[in-house]
Amino acid sequence: MELLLVTHKYPPATGGMEKQSFELIKGLSYLTKVHTIVYEGQESRLSFFLKLEKRIKQMVEAHPAISIIHYNDGLLAAASLHHRGYQHLKRSVTFHGLDVVFPSRIYQRIIFPKFNKFDLVFAVSTATAAACEARAIAGDKIVVVKNGVDVASRVPANRDDINELLSERYGNDFSKKKLLIAIGRPVKRKGFSWFISEVLPLLGPEVMLLLIGPVQEKHSLSTRLIQRLPSFLRDKIELFLGYPSDETALRNLLKQTIPSVIRTGKLPLNEMNQLLAVADAFLMPNIEVPGDMEGFGLVCLEACMQGARVFAAASGGITDAIVDQGNGTLLPSGDEKSWAAALNASLSNKNPGVLNAEQIIKFTTDNFSWKKMSEEYFKHFSRHNS
Repeated sequence: MELLLVTHKYPPATGGMEKQSFELIKGLSYLTKVHTIVYEGQESRLSFFLKLEKRIKQMVEAHPAISIIHYNDGLLAAASLHHRGYQHLKRSVTFHGLDVVFPSRIYQRIIFPKFNKFDLVFAVSTATAAACEARAIAGDKIVVVKNGVDVASRVPANRDDINELLSERYGNDFSKKKLLIAIGRPVKRKGFSWFISEVLPLLGPEVMLLLIGPVQEKHSLSTRLIQRLPSFLRDKIELFLGYPSDETALRNLLKQTIPSVIRTGKLPLNEMNQLLAVADAFLMPNIEVPGDMEGFGLVCLEACMQGARVFAAASGGITDAIVDQGNGTLLPSGDEKSWAAALNASLSNKNPGVLNAEQIIKFTTDNFSWKKMSEEYFKHFSRHNS
């Protein structure tokens, strides 16, 4: 069996989908012959899409033993629907969440049903699979294969050293602080501004929240243009482009001089892992946003592998990454009282059943790995190759 894997989400770009694409290609390469067409940023993304049909045909002609082509996200698969010249290949696609629920009438009513022509549909979580089936994708085509995590990623860290580093960098005495961490792009579904406005005031004054992730320093011309569009159109464009739709709300909140929140910007991976290893809690406070969803929640697993106590919203595919009292705590999305109660109990050590770092890491290691994910994909590819 020879496979052709196609993706426009790939390093050097960073993110959960890029990581999953990289690890899937690497893992499958140990199991079978893999050919790839990937976007690595050496041309415009538009050029990549426009040239894709020709490149696929050339690859198939050069390697006639290819029997399956796999598109690693729905957008790319949608772009391929008009392709001709390689209909003899079996086709499969991975859906990650937003590429299922994207709120476009044309996409939902005309484009998405055409994925029933594919031989195999992978979903990264049960929530993503349910969203596919709710949109009339045949259930017998859908398989759930959860994302993995690097199970050898734990780094040594010392809280005193981290306190000193943070105090020098940000001018606060962190030795007396309870350290909370959240990571990601500031998009609405992540719930960052919701948490700061609704939950943080219910926590003690000793709590300090570090928001790790990209910070939009100033509004670009494209940003200003998008902001002028009607909301029904602006929301769709923001979702499609991965625009930081929570940025304005965050800025307005932090203009109020909230001293308990620090936006760090992007950090080196090793430093981020050290922070996770010593933090009092890791947060993924997602809220429900119509037309958007969290397909899985890979960053939760990465926090777990550092032994962090994870508190996550029971929203979308997060419930496949975090098992309540297995490797973290699931809380109702948008329920500030439940969030405040759980965090206050944990931070004050009044919760005798709280998981320790060793339990969190063991559960995560036992249930998730990139190797396991790749083997699951290979099993399903092999079944459909006959």
